[in-house]
Amino acid sequence: MQTLTEVTVRLFASARSWIEGEAVRQLYATAKFDGVRLAVGFPDLHPGKGTPVGAAFVTEGVIYPHLIGGDIGCGMALFKTDLVRRDAKLDRWADLRFNLEHPWDEFVDGFLAEHDLESTEFDSALGTIGGGNHFAELQAVEEILDASAFRKVGLGRQQLVVLVHSGSRGLGESILRAHVEQHFGDGVEAESFAAEAYLRDHDYALRWAKANRELIARRFVATLGAEAECLWDGCHNSIIRRTGVAPVSNQCAVEEWSQARRLPYVHRKGAVAADTDFLVIPGSRGSLSYLVKPTGDGESHAWSLAHGAGRKWARSEARLRMRERFHRHQLVQTPLGGRVVCEERDLLYEEAPGAYKKIETVVQDLVDAGLVSVIATLRPLLTYKTRKARG
Repeated sequence: MQTLTEVTVRLFASARSWIEGEAVRQLYATAKFDGVRLAVGFPDLHPGKGTPVGAAFVTEGVIYPHLIGGDIGCGMALFKTDLVRRDAKLDRWADLRFNLEHPWDEFVDGFLAEHDLESTEFDSALGTIGGGNHFAELQAVEEILDASAFRKVGLGRQQLVVLVHSGSRGLGESILRAHVEQHFGDGVEAESFAAEAYLRDHDYALRWAKANRELIARRFVATLGAEAECLWDGCHNSIIRRTGVAPVSNQCAVEEWSQARRLPYVHRKGAVAADTDFLVIPGSRGSLSYLVKPTGDGESHAWSLAHGAGRKWARSEARLRMRERFHRHQLVQTPLGGRVVCEERDLLYEEAPGAYKKIETVVQDLVDAGLVSVIATLRPLLTYKTRKARG
């Protein structure tokens, strides 16, 4: 790894990508934090609560839990099913009671033991999607652009897949809140007891969130009378220590402990790890998702990539704009022929396809930057958000 003598800020986005000035300001402001050595923004960059979403930050000697927020471990996972495209019965399936906003009907003890997880006060949230931009989505392969890479994915051309987006639910929020109560929103030294305590809980939340996505997929496809197998799981909100690389500072290490202290930490907020053979960059429910292969050197883009299309408008603005343009029935069936299950009116408008950037532009920017190559595209068939509360 090349050494960095000062903070480097990179934005991997072309003039075609619509990025708010506030998001760029937040990127540069965060780059000024003590210990930050590299700040990277991707084409899906948009403003967050003080720090941007769609970014990765490499720090040295310090970690910043508030950079990744409360939904620790939030991410996406791709599952192949034993369904094929001719099995799809979208109108009938859209009426099924998936109940993914309600606790799992079975006891979670066995599931927890299977995943080496301890029982917590958040057991009832396991297997539930949550709100916001989280979803479970049935997809079909639309187009294969790299046949060789596609074969390595282990997916059939006609096989249906499920993409799940969810996180650690209230567990991650409780971990961040406990940390902030003691240390406010400041960074803490990477080798301190405070960092050790936070990272221990953080790592548990990562495992919990991954298990949550698996259970969501299991519940979703079981309602369809099918089974699911995980092909890939990618976390979007995390702090990961990079081992096996030189520290980002150019100061020579004279002691082993000093070398360890300065190993870089990668903070991802709405960015996915690029150290897998393939990953999914989803669009909105009204556009294709992209199955891609990372091709960059890793170092220059903080071993990370864009996690999706990225919001174009804040939720409040999206509600106003979408209500003026669309009736509800126009948003529950997409131009691609997909069905959307979302019985929360505000959420339906907030998550309308028009509230997001064009995924085609986001992916093309990454291709042009030499960070990914496209393996295939995936078409959304059935997107599940939430049903109304039980009466």
